[in-house]
Amino acid sequence: MVPELCRYVLDVRINELYTHEEVLEELKSVLTADLVPRSMRLRSSNLPEGHLLQQVATSMGLEKFGSPTLSDQALIPFPSAKIGPGDSARSHTADEFIFVHEVEESISIYISILENYASLYLQTKHTQ
Repeated sequence: MVPELCRYVLDVRINELYTHEEVLEELKSVLTADLVPRSMRLRSSNLPEGHLLQQVATSMGLEKFGSPTLSDQALIPFPSAKIGPGDSARSHTADEFIFVHEVEESISIYISILENYASLYLQTKHTQ
């Protein structure tokens, strides 16, 4: 027997390069189905290229990468960055942990980020 109805769920993870609406329209254009989003609320966050914090991270040689995990950052409707100590690959895993020395080392990094950001911000204000 063939059922008259088939229901399925598409789990689509979107990066900052596309909006939910763009992806939904693309899926609708290639699928013969009634697509009903469960939610369009959680959005990918990013810092645009050239943002002061991007410039600071580059000047400090900090690694920049997209986070594969979800946080409350997805609810922030403006550019943002996650900055944290430890290995990102360990976050949101069954045995998630962070070493004390990673927390200790991060303190001086956070201070440097703030100092560099303030310095760059003041430089840009003086040149405008």
